[in-house]
Amino acid sequence: MIKNRFSALAAGLIASIGLLGTTQAETVGVGTMSQGTISYSTGSALAKVMNEEMGLQARVQPNSGETTLLPLINSGDFDFGIANVLEVYEAYHGEGTFAGREQPNLRVAASMYPLRTAMFVREDSDIYTLDDLKGKRVTFGFSAMGSISVVMESLLANAGLTPGDIQPVMVPNVVAGAEQLQNGRADAFFFAVGGAKTAEVNAVIPLRVIPMNTDAASVARMQEVFPEGYIATAPPLPNFAGVSEPTPVLTYDNMLVTNASVSDERIRAVLDGMVNNIDALAAGMPLFRGLNPDQIYKESIQTPYHPAVIEWASNR
Repeated sequence: MIKNRFSALAAGLIASIGLLGTTQAETVGVGTMSQGTISYSTGSALAKVMNEEMGLQARVQPNSGETTLLPLINSGDFDFGIANVLEVYEAYHGEGTFAGREQPNLRVAASMYPLRTAMFVREDSDIYTLDDLKGKRVTFGFSAMGSISVVMESLLANAGLTPGDIQPVMVPNVVAGAEQLQNGRADAFFFAVGGAKTAEVNAVIPLRVIPMNTDAASVARMQEVFPEGYIATAPPLPNFAGVSEPTPVLTYDNMLVTNASVSDERIRAVLDGMVNNIDALAAGMPLFRGLNPDQIYKESIQTPYHPAVIEWASNR
């Protein structure tokens, strides 16, 4: 009897250890940019759905910028991460901020939604057009988010301006840039429309978004610098601080990034979990309303997708 009880106890203990090992194997890291960014809000919403709906144990791990985040995904420290299409392209190909530092293990897991970006000013500012930025104090540099400098240059090019036409206010990242306007050291800052930090600043200092020029010549100048960028309209929504009417803004895709070694099974599980829980994702991050299952895989993206994504898309 004692022997049988011992055997049963041992079997239960072994089963528990096995279950623990399985649970630990399912833990995933979701890397993001710093708190207050669109990337962090996106990763937090995704991790919540991973935990509650996908049977995974996900942990959000914020970083100062893509120069830190993407190498950690490339090395396999994180299973997934949130970055925009330009950041991922430069990291994989070793260009721009990543010149000479290719990240060959990066793979795209999904094109999630359009990322609308703009220049923000105080609501009572005398800056009404991008042309009015000439001679003004504008956030620039972004040492921890180097790809943003390309986006900024394309935004200025839309108005026929260059970095030499503004007074650059050097900042490490977009969150620090928003704080520079708040403390009176900048006249305009760059940020994603709908970002948590813009809502925070707007609660203290009402903001206004500067519209992009939409004529063909202006768009051509912009895309000469940033081919993946395009113009889309930001509607006046409660979570879009600074947008009081439909406003044309600079737009590009925000991506879910992974590592080439992540299993096909995990990629498929995450993709199925995303498309089956769009409402839950949007509850945590409204921009997920822009998630189009038919656009998760785009042939035009110049960074390779994980093979499981291509297979998943072809079977839809």
